[in-house]
Amino acid sequence: MPDLTGTLDAAERARGRRLVVASHPLGMTHHRVFTAELPTLALIGLGAGDAIVGLQRSFEPLLQVLRLPTLRATRRWPMRRLLLAGQIAAVVLGAPLMAFGALQGLGGSAAIAIAVASLAATSAALAIAQTVWFPLLYHYLEPGQTGRFFGVLRTGWHAALIVYFLAAQRWLAIHPGAFGALFGVGWLCGLLRIALLARLPERAREAGTDGDALDWRAPFRDRRFRRYLASMSLASAARRASLPFALVWLRRDLGLADADLALATVALYAGGLVSLYAWGIVADRAGTGLVFAVTSVAGAAATLGLATLASAGPATLGLAVALFFVLAICAAGFEVADTNLLFRIAPAGDPAPMLVLASVTINALNGLAPFLVGLVLERALARGAAPASVYGALFAGCAALQIVALAPLRDRGLVRG
Repeated sequence: MPDLTGTLDAAERARGRRLVVASHPLGMTHHRVFTAELPTLALIGLGAGDAIVGLQRSFEPLLQVLRLPTLRATRRWPMRRLLLAGQIAAVVLGAPLMAFGALQGLGGSAAIAIAVASLAATSAALAIAQTVWFPLLYHYLEPGQTGRFFGVLRTGWHAALIVYFLAAQRWLAIHPGAFGALFGVGWLCGLLRIALLARLPERAREAGTDGDALDWRAPFRDRRFRRYLASMSLASAARRASLPFALVWLRRDLGLADADLALATVALYAGGLVSLYAWGIVADRAGTGLVFAVTSVAGAAATLGLATLASAGPATLGLAVALFFVLAICAAGFEVADTNLLFRIAPAGDPAPMLVLASVTINALNGLAPFLVGLVLERALARGAAPASVYGALFAGCAALQIVALAPLRDRGLVRG
């Protein structure tokens, strides 16, 4: 395990951890409200097709490319300043979606275009802010505690999103299609986060570091890093390509209501809530290899189970909730092991290049998956293919991809356990 202390003293590291834990539920609520399930449901409500839904879900991963110039900027600007700038921009650029009622009144392609533009711009600003998040956190951690810290951190924001989506489910049951207020709550969370981020401690920059000194190729010379990228890219592509269209399948073809899907979305965060801390302990003590194997196999089985959803009704909703819950447990464990592994192989002296390049590369490799899948689905359905067959094939393919993703990890120098 590398030395994670940097130049921060124990009190500063402890303060950093407290501020991170306090701010992250606000930050992730804001992030998910403007990048994940809620925009998908809102765009469906505006009449968007599979290709537009897929494009929206591709914004967040593809725009991670903005982390590269932001990483270079960290050689000249404090990371905390860049984090705040990105967060403030995301809040400003997401504001139009609070007027969702006006977009519904406008209707047609114009409403969809405005919503998509706001979502894209917000995702871009969030990508800039996220560039420095892991590099800042890296220097707050204590040796041997990575899994448990991220278990606690992610448990907090999962709990916040459960509360959010339970309230959203109730709101949509009473006010169908009224997404403006829900975007407003997420927007307020993003605004409140700014005050906490402004107090984060930051390690002093080392003398002589500048943009020209950044070697982009260095992380890729590490065999472990290359294998890590291959595995995480495949697994992430499977998740990104399956979950958005599971919502489309349930809402448009099986006829479940927005309120039903808000309830199903709660299961995505409940699974993480009940399992994240336990996964952190397992990853720290038993090793990441065990976690990767268990979560990949179980996640593939649950993804394949999505193909069994056949008709609207309480039974279908109950099965969807159960499958989403299992998928969330598996994703939570996989992502804790992912972070644990990445922090272990990152060089202690200057971890930022590897941490940022990992995210950019993985997202670049799989970021187009939702959009391309959306295009294929839309074309297949337009030609008269049965929706059950089309979506069933998608879920089967994504299940297989999760198993294939284990292959690059079969390297004793990479995983433990």
